[in-house]
Amino acid sequence: MLPALAWSALGYNVLVILWGAFVRISGAGAGCGAHWPLCNGVALPVSPTLNTVIEFSHRLTSGLSGLLAIALLALALFRSPKGHPVRTGAILSLLLIIFEGLVGGVQVLLGLTATSTNPARGFVQGVHLANTFLLLGALLLTAVWASGGPKLRLRGQGRLGWAVTVAVVSMLVLGMAGAVTALGDLLFTPTGMTPLDTVRQDFSLSTGIIQTLRVVHPVMALAVSAYLLWFAGRVGSRQGNGGSLLEPRRWKTALHALIGVQILAGILNIVLKAPGWMQLLHLFLGCALWLGVVMLCYVAMLARPVTVTAPLPSGARA
Repeated sequence: MLPALAWSALGYNVLVILWGAFVRISGAGAGCGAHWPLCNGVALPVSPTLNTVIEFSHRLTSGLSGLLAIALLALALFRSPKGHPVRTGAILSLLLIIFEGLVGGVQVLLGLTATSTNPARGFVQGVHLANTFLLLGALLLTAVWASGGPKLRLRGQGRLGWAVTVAVVSMLVLGMAGAVTALGDLLFTPTGMTPLDTVRQDFSLSTGIIQTLRVVHPVMALAVSAYLLWFAGRVGSRQGNGGSLLEPRRWKTALHALIGVQILAGILNIVLKAPGWMQLLHLFLGCALWLGVVMLCYVAMLARPVTVTAPLPSGARA
């Protein structure tokens, strides 16, 4: 039951993230006004507008993700022994979901929604995305540990540890830049005939910081992709530790494929001038790529042979 709940929580949170992006793209972020956690000053909106329905539904789905995190932690404490990594993963997941809600609340209370072009909105949006990635990573590891994956070893990794750190941090920074770019695409719809026209427009004297930073993400994406391809190639040759889920070569192949598809999606996003559906697809692939990086880093850092623990039995207790 614990593994099923952990994997379900991961999948559900991906859907919540995509729905949150739809709220931004649709311009419904101010559907509940400058009120949080209440909606337009009340717990349950009366005669709501369409934007209010969209925003309020996102708050409800986000609240459910918090309840799932609480249930996951309770089940992890009840069915795993002390010191089991699934407990750490569940605790971290709950803390990150709480922080996720607080960041969303800050956006609403400061009016950094809808058509706001306040530069602070770009910063908060970037922090929101980085926390989202960390949350998905924590949920993924929790699910792996609940399914019998060995505890992660952080010490004694040497150069591999540094390479993993660069991969994780670069993906987080890339995600933050992507959040700012998506915000720029929403607030400043590309109007030029070609991508080069858009770049000229972004660097004109009349543009703001959010619009100017829009070009950073695609340039950074190429550099990070090159590093990840090298990183996956190096660690993909390491010996696996107990089954296909922990086989680095499989995750190397998956990561290479995800990088290729994501680059193609990014190019289409630019060529098509960032339509809403393309932004959602780009974000979904970004989440998948991040999870692939986390998984490859995890299996690569299982440096020494370990015994894979069996999935937690339904009757086990702390």
